[in-house]
Amino acid sequence: MSGVREWLRLPEAIARPAQGSSEPAEVEGSPPVPRIDKAEKLRDIREVIGECTRCRLHQSRTHIVYGEGSPDASLVFVGEGPGAEEDRRAKPFVGRAGKLLDKMIHAIGLERSGIYIANVVKCRPPGNRTPLADEIAACSPFLFQQLETIRPVVICALGLCAAQTLLGSTQPMGALRGRLHFWRGIPLIATYHPAYLLRNPAQKANVWKDLLEVKNILGSDVGKEGKGRS
Repeated sequence: MSGVREWLRLPEAIARPAQGSSEPAEVEGSPPVPRIDKAEKLRDIREVIGECTRCRLHQSRTHIVYGEGSPDASLVFVGEGPGAEEDRRAKPFVGRAGKLLDKMIHAIGLERSGIYIANVVKCRPPGNRTPLADEIAACSPFLFQQLETIRPVVICALGLCAAQTLLGSTQPMGALRGRLHFWRGIPLIATYHPAYLLRNPAQKANVWKDLLEVKNILGSDVGKEGKGRS
């Protein structure tokens, strides 16, 4: 059974969109454009984080959950923070919500290995509570560096915490989803977090619309050129 049918029980599978190059173009006759080793840059950011004690979340964590995926990803998913299973395994989205995210990824014809996944905070908040403002302020600059390094075609913000952090907004999810936003010139789509969908499966239809918009951006000039502003 296809990823689409498994996740949303839709009748048709969605073809995988073409993956475009995110490397800067060279103009004939001009000096070569320096190539950034994205994998190395991401490793450098991780080294700067170290065994972080910049906020209180380090007191109860087991592991820092840095992020995972392709440095050349065209799509980056950003969640809120690690849960219990993520904290145990030091990997993002590997619990129940992660399994649902895998189905969402497959539903638009992609593979997890070809995208990148990160969170607003890299240590699990106690009891999976929402990260506090000072915790977000301490950790989000590292997320921003990851995003600037990867420079994907599109970012998908999973849940209100991720959407508000990336957009600098206080609006509710109902006002943020269904619109095209930009983060530093990169198209951004906000949608509900997979953990929310586990509790509210009726919202899957709305999330499917958001995923189709992500797929559309991956194959459009909007993602390549960053046209427009929200």
